[in-house]
Amino acid sequence: MNIDKLKSLGFSIGIELPLDNDWSSQGQKRRIIDSRSFGIPDISKHKERIILADKLGFSAAWIRDVPLYDQSFGDAAQVFEAFSYLGYLSGITKNILLGTAAIVLPLRQPWLVKKAARTIAKLSDDRLILGVASGDRPSEYPVFGIEYNERGELFRKSVNIIKNDDKTHLPESLDLLPKVNSFPLYAAGLAQQTPEWIGENLDGWLAYPGTPTDHAQRVSLWRKAAGNKPYVSFIHLDLVEDPLAPITRHRFGIKTGINGLIEELNQMKNTGVDHIGLQLRRNERDLESSMDDIGKFVIPHFHS
Repeated sequence: MNIDKLKSLGFSIGIELPLDNDWSSQGQKRRIIDSRSFGIPDISKHKERIILADKLGFSAAWIRDVPLYDQSFGDAAQVFEAFSYLGYLSGITKNILLGTAAIVLPLRQPWLVKKAARTIAKLSDDRLILGVASGDRPSEYPVFGIEYNERGELFRKSVNIIKNDDKTHLPESLDLLPKVNSFPLYAAGLAQQTPEWIGENLDGWLAYPGTPTDHAQRVSLWRKAAGNKPYVSFIHLDLVEDPLAPITRHRFGIKTGINGLIEELNQMKNTGVDHIGLQLRRNERDLESSMDDIGKFVIPHFHS
């Protein structure tokens, strides 16, 4: 039985970690003072902020899998190893779904991915959404002894192991524990596959950020390939204090007030998007007050 709690919510709003506005002007000043390279966030308040997100009713928390920090990419994500961190998050939260966006399958042994995912699903009471990808940082692959141009084939093989019954691949004397309800498996991007293969073999799609017009086109493609399986994307948000501030677009997101954010999310919902994760790394205001405003004025507007 596949437990996909996100699918049952209707349109919903989540949040992307790290919960730090390190890409804001003030965040950049703090980074320089702290002697941190660009893309390495200040995670000193990560515990308090994920507990706050859970309390405020965000439906999902999304983390990234960045095995090796490449300064040319300039993004270390939330720093911690993905599955270890999910285990920690499952112990300090109660309701928020825990999603990966996304585990780089070609760089990981698929049986260990499957065991780690089952462990998180069991410890979190079926709150895991396992997003997976083929990866996009060529510098990582030689370190792991993996050919970059083979990542598409390796992705397919890993998905086959993770999805199928253990006995399909294991000798009769071996088994994989713990036994859990099957967790949903989402793809980030196309992972070197066709839309049709992704739609047939995975349970949802993690699409790159874009405008409502961008998503309308992508949702149409996804529905043809996958029917009503969940379509998820993200907004890089700079939420200003003035609720009437108009929408100003920047790469991967918007700067606006509460009313503009509600307008943007309504458009996303109307195009057929099922879930939006908000990323606050550009946010100029302090995160706690911004998250509070979203919890008070935005989440109740969309979550039943």
